[in-house]
Amino acid sequence: MLILTCPCCGVTGEETEFHQGGEAHLKRFGPGSADDDFHTYLFAKENPKGAHFERWRHANGCGKWFHAARCTNTLEVYATYTAQTSTVPDTVIAAIKAKRPCLLYTSDAADDSLRVD
Repeated sequence: MLILTCPCCGVTGEETEFHQGGEAHLKRFGPGSADDDFHTYLFAKENPKGAHFERWRHANGCGKWFHAARCTNTLEVYATYTAQTSTVPDTVIAAIKAKRPCLLYTSDAADDSLRVD
């Protein structure tokens, strides 16, 4: 079971109090975009083994969206941060490196995605 802390209201709760919203930091494409871009946004998702950045909503609380960095292997939550940030904060990167020093954080400027390799 995931234990998440909402960075907006400070409440800590089980994952059942929150609603998962998919991958964080994606470049979103909507109506009027090229079909290939929209197809990639809609269907080409990362499914990494290890650290992953996700969107969450505090459904049974303040109702606000936020981001969480967690490990898909162990379900360990490294940190949560507000959804208004366009890049992963340095404090979150430091928290991941402190718990998993063998991981390297990289940013792919071509598609503006974030990965922890």
